[in-house]
Amino acid sequence: MFLFFHIPALTRTGLISLITLLTLLGIMLRPWKVSEAITALAGAGLLLLLGLLSPGEALATLLHDWNTFFFFLGMMSLAALAETAGLFDWLAVQAARFSGSSSRRLFFNTFLLGSLISMLLSNDATALILTPIVYSLVTRLRLPVLPYLFACTFIADSASFLLPVSNPINILVTSQYPLNLLTFLRFLFLPSLLVIGINAGVFYFLYRRQLHGRFDIKRLPALLETVKHPIYFRYTCIVVILVAAAYVIAAALQFPLSLVAVSGALLLLLGALYWKQTTLWSTARQISWPIFGFIAGMFLVIQALETTGLTAQFGQLLLRLSGGTSFGAVMTGTMGSALGTNLINNVPMAVVMTSSLHGIQHMPLAIQQGFLTATIFGCDLGPNLTTVGSLATVLWLLILRQRNIEVSGLDYFKVGILVTPLMLVAGALVIWLLLV
Repeated sequence: MFLFFHIPALTRTGLISLITLLTLLGIMLRPWKVSEAITALAGAGLLLLLGLLSPGEALATLLHDWNTFFFFLGMMSLAALAETAGLFDWLAVQAARFSGSSSRRLFFNTFLLGSLISMLLSNDATALILTPIVYSLVTRLRLPVLPYLFACTFIADSASFLLPVSNPINILVTSQYPLNLLTFLRFLFLPSLLVIGINAGVFYFLYRRQLHGRFDIKRLPALLETVKHPIYFRYTCIVVILVAAAYVIAAALQFPLSLVAVSGALLLLLGALYWKQTTLWSTARQISWPIFGFIAGMFLVIQALETTGLTAQFGQLLLRLSGGTSFGAVMTGTMGSALGTNLINNVPMAVVMTSSLHGIQHMPLAIQQGFLTATIFGCDLGPNLTTVGSLATVLWLLILRQRNIEVSGLDYFKVGILVTPLMLVAGALVIWLLLV
């Protein structure tokens, strides 16, 4: 039962602000280990219960963002079914074979493989799938695991703006502010290549003493061992290639990318069921369903906050801090987004930023594009500083703990602080140069 009664505007603004703040703190601190999804849904539920957000507004908000929900569903299903086919195991073994027994070359090949997976299947797929495969591979080859595992989690975010599909954050932002493929690539593809290079170079310098050895290539499994069903494996490769091509065409035509992801996942699922490689229940268990509750809750909380005018004021604050220049727009947008992602996670920060950008739509195109691309850049790359910044990093930590490897928040920060600020500044400067 929802409570609908007149609430003075000032009181309403105060209540919504308080609930938003408590929701964000709950997501950041996770008291009693309550999941982020429950916290976000609890915040949204309280807003509905108090009549601060009507059911009609809530339904309209969720329906409006259908592209984001379906993209998450399609992306996670694609990754799960490709893993069932053994595609990622096959790619990892190939990367090791192409390294020529050099641990250093295998390290760089890990970055290349992570970039490929992030580019086509999103950063979450890289963290969720590549991490356990690389761990298994390097332990089998008797190599130091941490350099390769850190490569997996960092490249997941560093390569997550090569294409619009490389990070769900990109879909979340571009669903609100359509950005055609050529514009996306013009401003973000080159910075992505730059930060990938910086990431790999700095990491090699950090771990150079552990990467000078060689491994016995005979310890590698045969390629045939990684393929469980040859026909389904070939079918999966064909579908993934078609999906990749469809992503590019759909992005160029500004066709909803979620429909491409879901269609590709359905094709893989039909093939897997036909060749008896999985079941509906098994595939469903591989999908992280709480993420949908988390996103839905955050959409509703920020929608309520938007009705108070506070997000518009935040947008005006960003505009003032930028000095009304394209350089200021890129730097303010990048650093503000990056800082926010490390405090409250990149999903809620992206939602806050996209809401705030409504207040700058009257500004020149260069400033609008500067803020928009900087938001994507900062929310995608910024989480590499701490362990709470993105879902990909959280998934990475869980996988490591399952294998009795503990990486504390301080350990992660010591690595992140050495490379992330450098990548953020270098990438932001390139975005600015591309704007002028």
